[in-house]
Amino acid sequence: MPAVTVENPLTLPRVAAPTDAVARPVLAVTTAPSGFEGEGFPVRRAFAGINYQYLDPFIMMDQMGEVEYAPGEPKGTPWHPHRGFETVTYIIDGIFDHQDSNGGGGTITNGDTQWMTAGSGLLHIEAPPEALVVSGGLFHGLQLWVNLPASDKMMAPRYQDIRSGSVQLLTSPDGGALLRVIAGELDGHEGPGVTHTPITMIHASLRPGAEITLPWREDFNGLAYVLAGRGSVGTDRRPVHTGQAAVFGAGGSLTVRADDQQDSNTPDLEVVLLGGRPIREPMAHYGPFVMNTQAELRQAFDDFQAGRLGTAPVPHT
Repeated sequence: MPAVTVENPLTLPRVAAPTDAVARPVLAVTTAPSGFEGEGFPVRRAFAGINYQYLDPFIMMDQMGEVEYAPGEPKGTPWHPHRGFETVTYIIDGIFDHQDSNGGGGTITNGDTQWMTAGSGLLHIEAPPEALVVSGGLFHGLQLWVNLPASDKMMAPRYQDIRSGSVQLLTSPDGGALLRVIAGELDGHEGPGVTHTPITMIHASLRPGAEITLPWREDFNGLAYVLAGRGSVGTDRRPVHTGQAAVFGAGGSLTVRADDQQDSNTPDLEVVLLGGRPIREPMAHYGPFVMNTQAELRQAFDDFQAGRLGTAPVPHT
């Protein structure tokens, strides 16, 4: 996984939970079903089967790939609308282009993140660049949906281009884990992503046999999703592997451990750690719109059909 890394993690700031922090228990471990999105790229539905009370403020997360495309195979999504939430796209392997009707956009690759606040609404498109379509190649990433509170749902759209070099890098006391803070903060270390809903998003790589016990805000929920590898979660070492999500209960720290032996094609345990302050508001969700009431959902569809969420640019011929 070529997401940003360092040769010697021991040169980085080290984080560990206080010894008196209450360990978060593991409430559930779920396995993501596989499906297809957009024009047909494969995804794992990371949070399928998890009660929303444990996800709030997160709505859904898809692991896109990991897939090795043959020439002509790479796929993306057509132009489509969003309103009422934020989409976070994190590319681990490969390359993706983004464009939206609000003027945001760019190309993200190995370790980059695009953070799109749909707010009052826009149209956007995500697709592999033409060169990747021609050549084929590896593609692997995540897309996370983060809810907005009612007070922010109709805010002006915003786009953030977060390059891998700006991600806050940390390590565990023994240097056995590399922690990439993409958004929010961990033990006072701030990531570059600016969020309306308070959250923390971390991509952690744990060497075989390594363990992390991280301080975790008690007003946040706690989730771990395994991108690759095998390990365990919680102080009771509940087993987890690629494509599984763990839900943590209340407490001031969470623990993840990598198995001593990993597969040859997955040298480390790769985990995304998420926490956020629950919004605790009614949610009306259908397709690309996430609002508070059914009436607001109907208004979003009406606005989309009337062209009030923006229009897709006419392609050049």
